[in-house]
Amino acid sequence: MGVPLIQQIRIGAYLMRQRISGNQRYPLVLMLEPLFRCNLACAGCGKIDYPDSILNRRLSLEDCLGASDECGAPIVSIAGGEPLLHRDIVPIVEGLTARKRFVYLCTNALLLKKRMDDFKPSPYLTFSIHLDGDREHHDKAVSQEGVFDKAVEAIKLAREKGFRVTCNTTLFEGVPPERIAKFISYASNELGVEGVTVAAGFAYERAPLKDVFLGRQKTKQLFRDLFKLRDKSWRFNQSSLYLDFLAGNQTYHCTPWGNPTRNVFGWQRPCYLLNEGTVGSFRELMETTDWDSYGTGRYEKCANCMMHCGYEPTAVADTVAHPLKALAVALRGVRTEGPMAPEISFEGQRPAEYVFESVVKAELEKAPPATAKKAKAAAEAQSSAAE
Repeated sequence: MGVPLIQQIRIGAYLMRQRISGNQRYPLVLMLEPLFRCNLACAGCGKIDYPDSILNRRLSLEDCLGASDECGAPIVSIAGGEPLLHRDIVPIVEGLTARKRFVYLCTNALLLKKRMDDFKPSPYLTFSIHLDGDREHHDKAVSQEGVFDKAVEAIKLAREKGFRVTCNTTLFEGVPPERIAKFISYASNELGVEGVTVAAGFAYERAPLKDVFLGRQKTKQLFRDLFKLRDKSWRFNQSSLYLDFLAGNQTYHCTPWGNPTRNVFGWQRPCYLLNEGTVGSFRELMETTDWDSYGTGRYEKCANCMMHCGYEPTAVADTVAHPLKALAVALRGVRTEGPMAPEISFEGQRPAEYVFESVVKAELEKAPPATAKKAKAAAEAQSSAAE
């Protein structure tokens, strides 16, 4: 099992068009957040620390489809919050797949078994299930017991019904590589997922716990130790060069415009992980954001980031530019010994600006009380219907 040929062809053609046209900044994945509300409160999450008046907001069906049309990215990752709480999630998915977008519906799977028959298997739809490791580790990460078993049950049912299924796994401080390796083997073999998406957790400014996040050096060593244990059954939903980057073998700058984010605030700048203000259109995001002021070595908040939403587009662009290098890594595997690639210098990075409170205040001022009250009632109705 692997990424369907139709997806490989369409994404490859899209990338070649960008390269031929000389376009240096283009979107690869639209990060679509139709809501922030979630039915879990994970210790490492920075997406749910908003007032209820914001958590009760929803993007409309028209907003979601319009964002895809405006952006044009061939892949849409529907995140949140928990997307299955959204009343219109089915028509959103149907509208996107009708546009031939490859949709990754990111879910904790608590509602997936109940809602699965609302969806139809398609090469354009993948359920991306949140699993941060084995039962003990995952349930601890999401701060609730029993979630791992429900997710596994949903994965097995989805595969039986013919759906594409991946799992996304965020690695935090203190988990032995042997334990991670055992989980990836379990996901690849017993669960039979199409691929595992792995990343080191990003230290969200508002995350409830701060001591669970890895630094860059720890991340590189962890992935080297992990890939030493790799067997041929492992499947990743990521490029070989991104995995090579995680193990410290590539020096990359992030390309945040590769995964632009559209959420209930608007188009978020600069990326999915940082909310430092929003704009009203994708074009405005691309043309007015000071991209050079963000990224590792440029901005303190980005110092330890090695997340796929910033670096996978870089690795994909490098793959297109140097296909033989990417093929060599894919064939021989990620190098786990020897010197690491030079690290980006941090000497010129600007200090962090903590703007969360001002961003929230600005958003609250946009909506008059009557509108906020109406939004809350609508959101409660949607959540009740979904659950």
